[in-house]
Amino acid sequence: MSNILRRGRLEAAPDKEILHYTSSMEADRWIFNADIAVDLAHTVMLREQGIIKEEDCGKILSGLLKIREEGMEKLDFSYEDIHISLESRLIDMVGEDVGGRMHSGRSRNDEVATCIRLTLREELTGLLEELFALRKTLVTLAGKHTETLMPGFTHLQHAQPTTLAHHLCAHEAALGRDFDRVQDAFSRVNLCPLGAAAFASTGFNLNRKRTQELLGFDGLLENSMDAVSSRDFLIECASVFSNLMINLSRMAEELVIWSSSEFNFIELDDMYASTSSIMPQKKNPDTAELMRGKTGVAVGTLMSLLTICKGLPLSYNRDLQEATPNIWRSVENSRASARVMEGMVRTMKIHKDVLAAQSTTGFTTATELADTFVRETGIPFRTAHQIVGILAKEMEKPTMEKIDSVAEVVLGESLSSRGLTEKMVKEALDPVSNITRRKIAGGPAPEEMQHYLGKRQTELELNEQEIATLKDSIDSAFENLLAVVEEYRKA
Repeated sequence: MSNILRRGRLEAAPDKEILHYTSSMEADRWIFNADIAVDLAHTVMLREQGIIKEEDCGKILSGLLKIREEGMEKLDFSYEDIHISLESRLIDMVGEDVGGRMHSGRSRNDEVATCIRLTLREELTGLLEELFALRKTLVTLAGKHTETLMPGFTHLQHAQPTTLAHHLCAHEAALGRDFDRVQDAFSRVNLCPLGAAAFASTGFNLNRKRTQELLGFDGLLENSMDAVSSRDFLIECASVFSNLMINLSRMAEELVIWSSSEFNFIELDDMYASTSSIMPQKKNPDTAELMRGKTGVAVGTLMSLLTICKGLPLSYNRDLQEATPNIWRSVENSRASARVMEGMVRTMKIHKDVLAAQSTTGFTTATELADTFVRETGIPFRTAHQIVGILAKEMEKPTMEKIDSVAEVVLGESLSSRGLTEKMVKEALDPVSNITRRKIAGGPAPEEMQHYLGKRQTELELNEQEIATLKDSIDSAFENLLAVVEEYRKA
């Protein structure tokens, strides 16, 4: 049949180049199932409000279910978007006198906004599950390495001894905040714009609360102009994805460095590596490198969305069509990265002996030695810092004799005369003793790490329940919608 949009006000049809330029059909693949759900809910509500007849409602619902079963490939891709293509397909099936009634009280503006939110809601729920799995893997691995020594770094220089558990939990803590950000963004995504129509609502007696409930949204976007024109929820999600990808990129960077010959802290599983086309000995950490590169996609998406939405007057503008392909690419990229990182961490080989051997390289116990001087002799920390700094320049292991010699120059007296003993020095230079002493909240001492891991495990259990509750709410709403559809379809 003729294009149902271009047979009234418009006469000339766009040529192939213009159609390709303006069409969103490819990006609309993401929202096919959501569009069907929105159509089903809207049609149910129209019947319940007496806006369409029961018989027409049944035919529309049956047609929509048939289109859903056929899949998007059966739609006509010559239309500019999925909404018109789907409605046109429905009219072909049930006739315009029936199918042409489905769009009563609705615009593509509120329709697409609802579809995007429905789809993004599903993606965010999936991302929560994937972040949960990654965090759980990190916590589980940390539990096995509370006593695995390693060097801690600042400026990529050996700084102080720590444990692998302490290091892994630092990444998990950052990902925990990413998890919270996704949850927070979800609360603003899960609001229903349907019923706002083009922007000024509609003269039809719609029940917006009913479609909200049928689609499982937590609430309404009440102002109809805001409902169709706002894309701040996309910007927020893009920001969340950018933050997550930056955190994953930092992890990926460490995996690249740690797997190098210079570090040799870990070896990535072959699944996550590649080799050279010319150098047969190479085992390249390509997957981790790509994750660093894909972070640019997330950051680029955020910049694109900010630029697209900047300066747009109320209410709806076609510029917003360009926002959705960006968010789909970013969420797909972020979810895949979380899954891949989980696999890399879970399967990597950890070289504990190398980590332990490197834990004291570069005089990493210097801070504890200075602290010992302060605690045991009562000198100011800055004075202790100066003495240890001079000792560090000599690039030799400090002895009691050398310590006293430097102290004589700096203080005019030896530290042994102030009560410092060889045993105290030896303990200060021992990395295990260093770590054991650091048992304040958040420190790497095994005792404190066990306590910390217990808290993280409790939080993970709570997060798992929260994910299950979200999924149950969404699934229950969809099951209820299908039950109502089936009832009305057969009536």
